[in-house]
Amino acid sequence: MRGLVLKVFYPFLMFLGTFMKNRREVYQQIIINMNNRLVRGDSFRTKRILLLLPHCLQVDECNIRLTHNIYNCERCGKCNIRDIIGLSEENNLELFVATGGTIARKVVKDVRPEAIVAVACERDLSSGLVDTYPLPVLGISNERPHGPCLNTQVNLAEIREAISFFSSD
Repeated sequence: MRGLVLKVFYPFLMFLGTFMKNRREVYQQIIINMNNRLVRGDSFRTKRILLLLPHCLQVDECNIRLTHNIYNCERCGKCNIRDIIGLSEENNLELFVATGGTIARKVVKDVRPEAIVAVACERDLSSGLVDTYPLPVLGISNERPHGPCLNTQVNLAEIREAISFFSSD
């Protein structure tokens, strides 16, 4: 069923979105929600989880760029990165920051996880779900109080819950 949603319904909604641009993000969120419900409907459990983040979670005032190594973070607490690194370390997860879809696909190919918890905007998440199918992916939309791609935020409880879903016995 997930394949049908991602390979047929998603392209159809994106086609509709070309005519109704103001609805495109809503359609993308519908796909993310449907995917998450279908993934949660399976009883898939693993410890090999990739946590994939967008670079825009890092505050723009930070002097250290985390795109090559997130563990260079000074953990000052101005953004969610410190807490996400903590979650990753607690759960022994692979953790990467991607600057876009090409890098994200390369990370997935190199790491070869059994499941992914991905944080991004609706556009990147929905297309990433299609690109990584059939891997089980739980998508979490980031919050954009300063607009797209700038100082975004994410609900840490949602990340924690997604990790718990994949790793609980």
